[in-house]
Amino acid sequence: MRSILLIEDDVFDTMTAQKSFAHFSVPHELHMAFNGEEALDMLLGRNNVPALEPLPEVILLDLNMPRMNGIEFLEVLRATPALQHLPVFITTTSALDLDRTEAERLGVSGYITKPLDFATGDDLVDSLSLLEELLK
Repeated sequence: MRSILLIEDDVFDTMTAQKSFAHFSVPHELHMAFNGEEALDMLLGRNNVPALEPLPEVILLDLNMPRMNGIEFLEVLRATPALQHLPVFITTTSALDLDRTEAERLGVSGYITKPLDFATGDDLVDSLSLLEELLK
């Protein structure tokens, strides 16, 4: 089954994403991790966590999380041959140019300021790009 990995430490933001996917009938199974380390465990099948099979088609990544933040996660992901091809969309409260520039340097597919909103969000082009990726 097609799937998405949502890496997000805020329960409210997780519920918002789930509602947005349901509203647009996104047909993917949604896997959730609460920080970068937990996500890598799921992607690599380490620390007694079974590996996601098949790998998710898209990763939605928060930047500000405990233990391993989004930028640290992206650096590891892009340095891991088996994972470096995965499309990543940033979903964050940070509108800082520095965060956006660093994420773009690491090859993200889009940068969406929360809340994730496919209809009226500030980053509508990236939001619609994400939706297009999920509905193809």
